[in-house]
Amino acid sequence: MTLHTKLATGLGALAVTALAAMPAWAQEAAAAAAPTPDKGDTAWMMVSTVLVLAMILPGLALFYGGLVRTKNMLSVMTQIGAAAALAMIVWVIWGYTMAFGPDASDGLKPFISSFGKLFLAGITPESTAATFTDGVVIPEYVFVSFQMTFAAITVALVLGSVVERIKFSAVMVFALVWLTIVYFPIAHMVWAAGGLFFEMGALDFAGGTVVHINAGVSALVACIILGKRIGYMKDIMAPHSMTLTFVGTGLLWVGWFGFNAGSALEANGSAALAMINTFVATASAGLAWLVVEKLFGHKPSALGFCSGIIAGLVAVTPAAGNSGPFGAIILGAVASLVCYIAVAKIKPALGYDDSLDAFGIHGVGGMVGAIGTGIVYAPSLGGPGGADYAIGSQLVTQVLAVLATIVWAAIGTAIAIYIAKALTGLRVSQEAEVEGLDLSEHGERAYNH
Repeated sequence: MTLHTKLATGLGALAVTALAAMPAWAQEAAAAAAPTPDKGDTAWMMVSTVLVLAMILPGLALFYGGLVRTKNMLSVMTQIGAAAALAMIVWVIWGYTMAFGPDASDGLKPFISSFGKLFLAGITPESTAATFTDGVVIPEYVFVSFQMTFAAITVALVLGSVVERIKFSAVMVFALVWLTIVYFPIAHMVWAAGGLFFEMGALDFAGGTVVHINAGVSALVACIILGKRIGYMKDIMAPHSMTLTFVGTGLLWVGWFGFNAGSALEANGSAALAMINTFVATASAGLAWLVVEKLFGHKPSALGFCSGIIAGLVAVTPAAGNSGPFGAIILGAVASLVCYIAVAKIKPALGYDDSLDAFGIHGVGGMVGAIGTGIVYAPSLGGPGGADYAIGSQLVTQVLAVLATIVWAAIGTAIAIYIAKALTGLRVSQEAEVEGLDLSEHGERAYNH
């Protein structure tokens, strides 16, 4: 026997002896090694995260930008981009730990996490975050990044109601405060274990309450406090470029697959269900808006089609992995009808100036989607619910979550807006508004002709 063979044999015997001498619990721990992230899941979540970024820049920036007057195009895009960028920085400093950090004390646990991961403390490339399947994980940095894009787009959505007359400095102050007291707690309540709505069993696959009701209600409160644009309901304030709005709509729809299918946190059948629902609910809603326009005596319009597309995307967000495809089609069509009535009938009747219908589409569509999810989840309607699923009790849970989100968002937004007003004055001067915010706030023009 060679020296090399003797050495190998001796080491092998030593290892067996050492293992046999280990306590039973230690052997079990060694066998049950920590799960390793699957490369396919990880790759899908990284792509989904970038898709959500594309929803903001350039998607939402072009969608909102095309809807305003020429003189305010760049101001809208700058507000969206800067607010989203601020949200990303705030998220990694204190947002992530507030929403998904270690458990807080029992009294605070339903509403917020602790600050144990401030500045992402303790997170490394080896850290993992759980998914919805036992033993399946993704790198925590990927989860941090994915959720970061949700915070960024939600605060940007709110701005749709206040564009064309709010100061840029006010936008930044508002975003900082609003994210801290409104978005981070609601994200925790809905999506974090121990969160109030999470423990209630509220269904919100990708953000019907966290993103859309939250942003929509906040938009309504913000625009009422800010006041109407000069000449509102007197002057023509038509979109200056439906072409750019249509391009933005397409980018939003594409990016929304990251938003919805990515919320499965894995590349699996749940993501596939969310994917097909994001196709068909949206298609249904876009067509439904055109039909409703015709029924109300108007020509089917590009603006209507784009509005329907967004209404469908909003409504299917909480239902994406919680509905069968045909339930999603019905949900999209119903949301389109209700949002049309909110935008074309209720808003003019009440007279509030929600510039780009952030409340009428995101707020109202989010409510339709969140409550409707409690219905389409039923297996009798093709949903993924179990045989013992009870629509009635789930609807009660959904409505309670919606109502609580409305109240929290409304109060928090009022606080954030008044803080911004105290620090910045909130609204541009009359002269600046007439001139346009591109020049008065940023010293630029979107177009040189």
